[in-house]
Amino acid sequence: MSNMDMTHMDMDMGDGHMMHMGNLKRKFWVSLILTIPVVLMSPMMGAKLPFQIMFPGSDWVVAILGSILFFYGGMPFISGAKAELQLKQPAMMTLISMGISVAYIYSIYAVIANDILHVTPMVNNFFWELSTLIVIMLLGHWIEMNTVMNAGSAVDALGKLLPQTAHVIADDGTATDVQLSDLHVGQVVAVRAGEQIPADAKIISGTSDVNESLVTGESKAVKKTEGDDVIGGSVNGTGTFTAKVTGTGDSGYLAKVMDLIQNAKNSKSKSENLANRVAGWLFYAALFAGILAFIVWMFVGNLAVALPVAVAVFVIACPHALGLAVPLVVARSTALAAQNGLLIRNRDAMEQVNKLKFALMDKTGTLTMGHFQVNHLISLDADHTDDDVLALMAGLESGSSHPLATGILSDAKGKNIHFTPANDTHQETGLGQFGDIDGTTYGVVSVAYLDQHHLDYDHDQFKAFAAEGNSISFLVAGEKVLGLVAEGDEIKPAAKMLVTSLKAQGITPVMLTGDNQETANKVAAAVGIDDVQARLLPEDKERLVQKYQADGKVLFIGDGVNDAPSLARADIGMAIGSGTDVAIKSADIILVASDPADVIQFLDLARATNRKMTENLWWGAGYNLLAIPLAAGVLAPIGFMLDPMVGAVIMSLSTIIVAINAMTLKIKPIAE
Repeated sequence: MSNMDMTHMDMDMGDGHMMHMGNLKRKFWVSLILTIPVVLMSPMMGAKLPFQIMFPGSDWVVAILGSILFFYGGMPFISGAKAELQLKQPAMMTLISMGISVAYIYSIYAVIANDILHVTPMVNNFFWELSTLIVIMLLGHWIEMNTVMNAGSAVDALGKLLPQTAHVIADDGTATDVQLSDLHVGQVVAVRAGEQIPADAKIISGTSDVNESLVTGESKAVKKTEGDDVIGGSVNGTGTFTAKVTGTGDSGYLAKVMDLIQNAKNSKSKSENLANRVAGWLFYAALFAGILAFIVWMFVGNLAVALPVAVAVFVIACPHALGLAVPLVVARSTALAAQNGLLIRNRDAMEQVNKLKFALMDKTGTLTMGHFQVNHLISLDADHTDDDVLALMAGLESGSSHPLATGILSDAKGKNIHFTPANDTHQETGLGQFGDIDGTTYGVVSVAYLDQHHLDYDHDQFKAFAAEGNSISFLVAGEKVLGLVAEGDEIKPAAKMLVTSLKAQGITPVMLTGDNQETANKVAAAVGIDDVQARLLPEDKERLVQKYQADGKVLFIGDGVNDAPSLARADIGMAIGSGTDVAIKSADIILVASDPADVIQFLDLARATNRKMTENLWWGAGYNLLAIPLAAGVLAPIGFMLDPMVGAVIMSLSTIIVAINAMTLKIKPIAE
């Protein structure tokens, strides 16, 4: 959504019926102005108020103003009801329309009966209630729209982060400023100190501290060096660097974020659909109660008694608080999540949190930094030196973005090792990378590949390196093992806190990794995970997700291509934002900052959101469940009849309570 101007902000007023925000605002103000004389000139449930102005013909002035109010201010609700009834799904708009329509029709009848037929109705008219109800409903929807717009302001802020131009570096090294719209993937750009980064890119040379707070919610500057990805819209620090553009326009990170936020706001969660279903049930309940009350009071009294009672039931059933119960909370929650680097692609996922029993998570990039460095490099073949092994491995990994590949390439470049990029490369997921170099097919493979193909290697050496926490890859050519590299990773600072928090919430943490068992055990012990599954292929992870699902709801956290099936299979799939596109597209939730602490924030926000939804649904529906039978006269035998005006006031208060309750939703800061 590129333009959040009020005149372009649309609102769904029922299935298929849309209103512009500006139109809604105008309708509210016009209706409010018309309501003032109606309130001053019409009785409240037949009772003349001290400030009321009554004169001959005032009833007809009120009737004219009330008619304008009904057809102008109430029409959006009636149009929405028409759409719902065409689909044979009466819901919120139908219930609202029933209330205001009955109030209007009865009021016109009362004016005609009193002034023309000279028959005094039991209740003079409901114009006071009609006008205030319409204004309150329009105001409530305006509040809702403003809340949604506040969520959309996060999108606005993101859209304004990008600079207007970029410094493109030509092949001869000269820099030219081009408009951002003319920037293409693959071009090299220079980013100077203090500038905003023009597009998603990968640093080619230079280092700097990058402030990503406006994009990720992370306040600390992040050190970026050669090979690191940077996000368009983040602010460069004191350093300078050149980078190759990896995403612009619709393919850039910010565009994806804006789409995610917009899709999240436009999609309806189960709670919202439940609110509409409840409104549908209330419509039938009010219809049944109103008709039954009319019939009963016809026998007990007469038409003059029965009609006002039935009308009171229909008017009091108006469900504005219920209509706002979930949307206000969702809009607030979406805004908070976006501002804190939590992107919600599927809102239904939030409603699964209270039922979670297991949290399955990948190791590399999720619990660990994913920034590998070579700790051991050994040639296992007399014809190849250590540098030869490194050069061949770097050649095979030259086109890969896998963290292990990045570690090998960084080590080769640091040692000024010349390598030839491999041809015809292909990957066997979970096993290794293969390709041709100078006519020979080589592979950088895992120990699982060696075991699968029964290739010999030094098991004691492997266990010793793995016990240090290293991930180990082997260089193979045909049936021969030429060398190995042992790379170490660093555990993320918040990983242990995440595991501790999950356990405290009654959620069992489980590590699923393709790495070796020894390394997995070392990382698991460091963060406090007891259940560890290692040496897994993608299909193994997905199978384990299904296995754990047999015992309860499963959250899966991952970042790699091999995690995508598991992310899609889990009840809640959570992708680390720095992960692959395919993983992110398979997930329900995306953690932009790639910080395990954000998992805790998401769980806290989801629980708070669900709690607010439940509270608001009770406020919205509970009022109706209590007021409808009281208005119908169930307590009449003991002398109590609910005054429709009292019902209208209570309805107004419940609307305000629902709105305030939604706006008090907050994200709790994570204790360090």
